[in-house]
Amino acid sequence: MQAKYFTLWVGDWETAIDWTGTVINTHLTAALSTFSKSLEYIFPSTSSGGSSPSGEAQELENVINKYFTQGIGYYYVEDILSIRNEAYDDMQWVVLDWLEGIRFIDAHSKAHYPLSSNPKNANGTDWWYARQFIPPFAHRSRVFYELAEQGWDETLCGGGMLWSPVGLPYKNTVTNELFISASINMYLYFPGDNIDSPFVLSSTHQQPQPKPNLNPSAEPTHDPKYLAAAIKAYNWLANINMTNDQGLYVDGYHISGLDKQRHSRNTICDERDETVWTYNQGILLSGLRGLWDATGNATYLSDAHTLVQNVIRATGWTSSSSSSSSSSTNTPTNTTTNLQHKPEQQKQQPNANTLGTNGILTERCDPTGDCTQDAQTFKSIFFHHFTSFCAPLTPTTPFILSTPVEIASSHALNCTRYLAWVEVNAQAALATRDQEGRFGAWWGARWDGGTTGEGDPNERGRGRTVESQGGGVAALRAWWELGGWYGGGGV
Repeated sequence: MQAKYFTLWVGDWETAIDWTGTVINTHLTAALSTFSKSLEYIFPSTSSGGSSPSGEAQELENVINKYFTQGIGYYYVEDILSIRNEAYDDMQWVVLDWLEGIRFIDAHSKAHYPLSSNPKNANGTDWWYARQFIPPFAHRSRVFYELAEQGWDETLCGGGMLWSPVGLPYKNTVTNELFISASINMYLYFPGDNIDSPFVLSSTHQQPQPKPNLNPSAEPTHDPKYLAAAIKAYNWLANINMTNDQGLYVDGYHISGLDKQRHSRNTICDERDETVWTYNQGILLSGLRGLWDATGNATYLSDAHTLVQNVIRATGWTSSSSSSSSSSTNTPTNTTTNLQHKPEQQKQQPNANTLGTNGILTERCDPTGDCTQDAQTFKSIFFHHFTSFCAPLTPTTPFILSTPVEIASSHALNCTRYLAWVEVNAQAALATRDQEGRFGAWWGARWDGGTTGEGDPNERGRGRTVESQGGGVAALRAWWELGGWYGGGGV
């Protein structure tokens, strides 16, 4: 992803567009978090002395620093002026991206650069140098959250986020799921912001709304307004009838009878776009996990597991008692997993494979080779948020004093049962690589059973891109992380 697509002297993935570049940077940061956890080592403080970590650890740290600085390069070239004038979903990818960066910096610092006990170093000078970037990351997250939250509208459909500030109103799944995830992540991880720019309005000298100051320790401020926004947004989404008969989220709602000036007596969401995309099944997962972390309400976990199981079933993955992995072959099979549904619910319904065949997650445009740049990004988003959701339940936040054993065990059992399906998808993604190691977008091409014609089906349309590379990276990371958490070690 970096070697083939990132231009170092520019600091960007030049073929990406605004929002896909932001998502690619999120995948890069998430991968660094995985690298950071893969080996235990400590860099001694300057005052305490002590031996340096092993050569293996220093080599890994060098890799982490190499790619982290590439992400810093992207921070300074990200086209924030353009994104400020785009749709509300575009803005929220920015929020999630830089909060991901804050989480990584904080976790890596605490794991590998512990503070010295020497009072002279109490200001944190022994911590990892990257902590200096927490304030600008926090600022960008806040700015774009406050821009995006203006999309919340209660004049139509009883609430919900509008997709865009221009054009006919459309209340779609992606924008609302992003608002849930962005809001709860702001609650859990935003450390405050001391930077005023760029919200002084020179024409009126109007001052910006009050903002929480940066916590000196860079610990989260846990502003309750973000939690309230996430809860309210999920309540709206869960009750607006945004899922189809398979329990999958459709694209969104139009409001009939509205003209461009919104002149109509109708304020009800009544024209539903039935299109199903993979990312609309994924973004919500990290939001629901965050709501669990913040509240301890197990309903959020239950709703998320139901959604995951609906997705797996819609890929053509059948259900039985097997929970074993697919044995490191490049041939996906119908090795199955018990999804804990009643037998009559486990049967594959006709035309129900709306998200793939043979268990392989597939975008509706993959088989025809006409996926847009947007659509080539979607599967990577699903697996990124799925991985965040399936992390083990531990009391890592101050809100849950103790996770009930039965809830933690149930979550672990379910995610363990997803592992075989994740492996099949990762192996299928690996099988699409060309001689340069570039992933294709249609992972199921070899096993679809249809006719793709001569040549490489993943060279059709846009071919192999940084977006399809992000999909492969996200699937492999999901396989690695779930294997480490629930499979007795990483891949």
